[in-house]
Amino acid sequence: MFQGASALTLDAKGRMSIPARYRDALQGQAEGRVTITKHPDGCLLLFPRPEWEVFRTKIAALPMEAKWWQRIFLGNAADVELDTAGRVLVSPELRLAGSLEKDVMLLGMGSHFELWDAQTYNAKEQQAMAQGMPEALKNFTF
Repeated sequence: MFQGASALTLDAKGRMSIPARYRDALQGQAEGRVTITKHPDGCLLLFPRPEWEVFRTKIAALPMEAKWWQRIFLGNAADVELDTAGRVLVSPELRLAGSLEKDVMLLGMGSHFELWDAQTYNAKEQQAMAQGMPEALKNFTF
């Protein structure tokens, strides 16, 4: 289970260092292989390869009316490997799709990660908090 937020920086080539606390898990679980794709919320999704294969199977099985969602998730997927320095290369197309330039946030979301432009993430988080808790959380106890 991946959890937590990491403020990171993309280098000039679009590479991002995976935080050390995740590297061992990605090496063990996925042999350093990950898949990055678009998410309709404006971020990117980063999956360890075994988790990507589960997700890909679910998306591929969607009915015909979900064809555009298949295109978004599967048609934009890029398989990458951690390099010897523990970095992944985010393709120019995916950086453009996620509006990623330099400062990014990597969020552990259980089985996968979300990769956000740092300013976009902060703005969306503030907006969500300003709206208050959704109905689904009203009876949730902390």
